[in-house]
Amino acid sequence: MSEATHWVLTFVCADKPGIVHAVSGAIVAANGNITESQQFSSDDTGTFFMRLQVETTASREEFELALQPVISTYDMEWRLDVVGRPLRTLVLATKAAHCLNDILFRQRAGQLPVEIPLVLSNHDELSSLAGFYGIPFESMPVTTPEQKAAFEKRLLEVVEENDVELVVLARYMQVLSPELCKKLEGKIINIHHSFLPGFKGANPYKQAHSRGVKLIGATAHFVTSDLDEGPIIEQNVVRVDHSRSPEELVAIGQDEESRTLTQAVKWFAEDRILRDGQRTIIFK
Repeated sequence: MSEATHWVLTFVCADKPGIVHAVSGAIVAANGNITESQQFSSDDTGTFFMRLQVETTASREEFELALQPVISTYDMEWRLDVVGRPLRTLVLATKAAHCLNDILFRQRAGQLPVEIPLVLSNHDELSSLAGFYGIPFESMPVTTPEQKAAFEKRLLEVVEENDVELVVLARYMQVLSPELCKKLEGKIINIHHSFLPGFKGANPYKQAHSRGVKLIGATAHFVTSDLDEGPIIEQNVVRVDHSRSPEELVAIGQDEESRTLTQAVKWFAEDRILRDGQRTIIFK
């Protein structure tokens, strides 16, 4: 008897009666056992979302064959992958180390199911950090339109050469072109502090301190051509008070940015994020 494979399976389609019954029947036909199941019906868009984990001795071809009638009947967008397979992930960085360090540490510790072929940056500062974790590092200046075009050309080359499935902006402080955002739509995740759209520009934490903010947080979101306005994946917040210095606010904010971005990457790698228009459905 062949060994069972643990699969993760996601479906998105128009919400209609009988979907769960049909999917369950197809899984039984493939000799599958459902180990995890989550579903959601969006009243706003009339869309049905489902994520399952299934163990079966069927091959991928046999499993897909059993699923095909259901997929066709309900005109489903679907994805099938092996549970826990490391997602090929390109990380972009600039000078701030906190988000990059958290991702690389958790990847090496086995807490983040990603495989990182390269860290690509517009500065050299984080080369030694990537080297500490044994990850290749490249830097290219981005100070002119020509250099920006060359950087993005190299980014797409890396994506193609390494079959990259996700691009993570680990505090990469350059705006990506609309053309690049379109090519990699739904496959780029960014992080920013929670002060946006307020306190833009330099020293946002100093600005926040002078205004006496009481909450500090971070937002992880998909990248779109609308700067920092893509579908939100995860947000976290910490309450602070007048006793905190600007330096302490920075440290607190960096902790929130790191954990929020890493959580978003983990959910993406585990196929737990599905898009519902301008918002996300997260199956935790």
